[in-house]
Order: sequence, then C-alpha cells, then structure tokens
Amino acid sequence: MSRAFVKDADENPGNALPDIPLSEHPNYVTPRGLQQLRDRLAATQARRDAIKAAEDALGQQSELASVERELRWLNTRVSSAIEIDLAQQPRDRVAFGATVIVDTGEGERRYRIVGEDEADAEHGLVSYVSPLARALIGARIGEEVVWHRPAGDMRVEVVAIDYGDDT
Repeated sequence: MSRAFVKDADENPGNALPDIPLSEHPNYVTPRGLQQLRDRLAATQARRDAIKAAEDALGQQSELASVERELRWLNTRVSSAIEIDLAQQPRDRVAFGATVIVDTGEGERRYRIVGEDEADAEHGLVSYVSPLARALIGARIGEEVVWHRPAGDMRVEVVAIDYGDDT
C-alpha cells in the first residue's frame, strides 16, 4: 500500500499549525522592547493555562494550538534577544535606540530606531532594518541622507538625535 494513504499515529493535522516565521536579522531590542516581549510571553502563557483549565478544553483545541504556536515564537524571540545598552550608544550620530528628528522639507518628523518586534510606524517606531533606519544610521546632526521609499526617494536632514530614557 502506498504511504500516501497511511496516517502516522503521531500526526494530528487538525491542530498542526506552521510556526510563525522568524526574522533572519539579529534580534536587537531596546530595554523597553525586551520588557514588552516578556510581558507578551507572560500574558500568552496565562492564556494557555486558562484554556487548559477550561471545562470545554476539547472544544478549544484550535485556539490552544494557536496559543502554543505563539508561545514557541515568543520563547524564541525572548531567548534570542540582544539587549542594546542605550547609554553606550554614540551621542554624536544615529544608532540603534536613537530618537531622531528629521526635516523632510515639508516639516519635521520624529522617529525612534528600535527592534523589529517593537516597530510601530504609526507611532514613529521604525525597525532598524527598515529603509529609513538604514539611511539614518551613522548620520550626524546637519547631515542629509536619502531615504529610499517605495513612493520614491526623499532627502531628509537630521535635526536632532536623542537617546533619552527608554520609556
């Protein structure tokens, strides 16, 4: 008989979810970003425990599978985190963790260069691997850099650099 028609006993295709993809880049994090990952991990562990303790645990198997998948991803992200000490970053140029004010020609904008898991463009938090961060890293106040955007290249001038507190 062909193996195509035989189900292995340890297979459970109904609950098997593919793992969440992991980035190929080093997992640099700010102290705030690492705390956010740890908080998310603790909340997800609590959610898993609540599902397992529920009377209808069998009815929640697909949710449990999803939570277990997220836990695997979070555990990997927390264990691979490389926390960057912002106090050790250069004050005269843009580096990881910097809050940068740039002049776009249409006004000033504020961005903070953070880890991939902490990035939130709507709130000005940009991943260190983003095109904007790549353009800014290494720049000094007064320098112009070219931001290669999908909408077209834009010249921006670095107006201020701050590493402040990590809040």
